[in-house]
Amino acid sequence: MTQLPSAARAAVAALVARDPDLARIEAQAGPMPWRVRAAGFAGLLQAIIGQQISNQAAAAIWRRLAALPGALNPAGLVALDEEALRGAGLSRPKVAHARALAAAYLDGRLDDGVLALMDDEAAVASIASVRGMGRWTAEVHLLFGLQRPDVFPAADLALAAAVTDLRHLPARPTPAALRDMADAWRPWRGIAARLLWHHWRFVTGRPSMDDPVV
Repeated sequence: MTQLPSAARAAVAALVARDPDLARIEAQAGPMPWRVRAAGFAGLLQAIIGQQISNQAAAAIWRRLAALPGALNPAGLVALDEEALRGAGLSRPKVAHARALAAAYLDGRLDDGVLALMDDEAAVASIASVRGMGRWTAEVHLLFGLQRPDVFPAADLALAAAVTDLRHLPARPTPAALRDMADAWRPWRGIAARLLWHHWRFVTGRPSMDDPVV
């Protein structure tokens, strides 16, 4: 985690000027940290680990996986047997998804240089075409791996919960409703998502998957 880049800080200033709900977040929770993940295979692998489990569990599995020799590059991961990957905490489906991701890199279906040149929707579609990835995983990678400023993972439960809390809604918005709400935050929907996650971590006391172990 690092301090916000100047462009991100300017985006936060613009967002809080137009949305009083977002304006309350840093006033209550303190400065928002800037979370960054690897831009390539390792970052996408980390996104797979985080699918549908708590941040605490994901962080523990990620540490064990990262400790396996070669696990964070495609050829090295393919060379690891299932027993080693399962021993790190990956479920059988996630072992299959991790191997599918590695295969996509090895056969050229995914290429970091090409992804970097794609617009957001094209990059999401390319990543989501790999078995086990999906739109949420692709969007999270674009946010934290490629640091795209206008990507909003509307299916994320924590984002829905944060909006519900901030706006005192009677129920969590659906992904479609949340995506509609996020239109007001263009062209910085990704920065708004980071603010909302920051708020939810403050409200719940839950760490991020990327928080250091203390």
